Amino acid sequence: MVAQKTQIAPPKLGEPFLLTPGPLTTSYAVKEAMLRDWGSWDDDFRAMTKSMRSQLLEMLGEGADDFDCVPMQGSGSFAVEAMLASFIPKDGKTLVLANGAYGKRSAQTLAYLNREHIVLDKGDYLPPRGEEVAKILAEDPAITHVVAIHCETSSGILNPIEEISEATYGAGRKLLIDSMSAFGAIELKVADIRYEAMVSSANKCIEGVPGFGFIIARKSELEAAKGNSHSLSLDVHAQWAHMNKTGQWRFTPPTHVVAAFLEALKGHKVEGGVAGRGARYARNRDVMVEGMRELGFETLLKDRWLSPIIVTFFCPADENFVFDQFYALMKEKGFIIYPGKLTVVDSFRVGCIGQMDEHIMRQVVTAAKETLAEMGVASAAPPALALQERAKLAA
Repeated sequence: MVAQKTQIAPPKLGEPFLLTPGPLTTSYAVKEAMLRDWGSWDDDFRAMTKSMRSQLLEMLGEGADDFDCVPMQGSGSFAVEAMLASFIPKDGKTLVLANGAYGKRSAQTLAYLNREHIVLDKGDYLPPRGEEVAKILAEDPAITHVVAIHCETSSGILNPIEEISEATYGAGRKLLIDSMSAFGAIELKVADIRYEAMVSSANKCIEGVPGFGFIIARKSELEAAKGNSHSLSLDVHAQWAHMNKTGQWRFTPPTHVVAAFLEALKGHKVEGGVAGRGARYARNRDVMVEGMRELGFETLLKDRWLSPIIVTFFCPADENFVFDQFYALMKEKGFIIYPGKLTVVDSFRVGCIGQMDEHIMRQVVTAAKETLAEMGVASAAPPALALQERAKLAA
């Protein structure tokens, strides 16, 4: 399919752009799709669910016939918990690869589930590497599964999933991927990267609205998952079996959200699918990062690890810079940014996804420049400690 230029328009009624990793700014068409009511048991809605599942599987490319798609009500974290509980058996042991809040959340989830696990914690800004994974797996034959975050949005780092997969399967183990903030904009084709299951949600790179996540898993893993889950509501096998038998969700589905998501999938295809969507996001990132660096801001990550999803910037050392004031003034100018999650130094994040293009990103830079002037910030340079921390990336 030939990609078409995406028409980006300002949000309605003076709404600000959401420069976040989701929820994000959606198109008019996606919003308007929610104006109709649907019966969850009706044939029309069952057809909508079937179409949605099929379209998501198409993004896997060659080999997708071995997989199936199971939507799950709730936020992305609901779907992650469902994946972990359903595909990791009660006597399994998991290696969690963490370099930010979402890897740690997976470990916390496994603790709640009473699933044995260990954590490779790389801190705020270093990626887990394949050789590290291989070494841990070689030293601990009890490990059955590896959990990896595709894009760790607490830092904005795009983790090296391909080498992690190679290390995992080279050791005869299984990989589960949290691709919450990457799927739909960064390729995850099963012919190129091996994994048993991945999870994402409606309100990320496909540009729908919050309300459900989805698990895409090998059919063999779905069949083997029976009886693993701790939860009635979050049992992926039960949801899958019920959907395949009846075409319906087991419990009340977010009907309006599904309708909006189908409209978002149309826009995704028009833009050229994963490649087209990812190219726009990457251009958004490049334009915004270049402009912010010209203002004196420094990114947490070197270019090699910058994802096209969200970028973390160090807060300026200037004593006149107060993040809450910066946030409020940016919002007045039409842009909602995101607080940072780093533990050592202060930071903030700017998302690159949603209904935005490079022209909008230039407006973001202009707004930041004006805001610094209003605050009396003479320099956006970060404190020395921030640069010392970043230097560890090259170590």
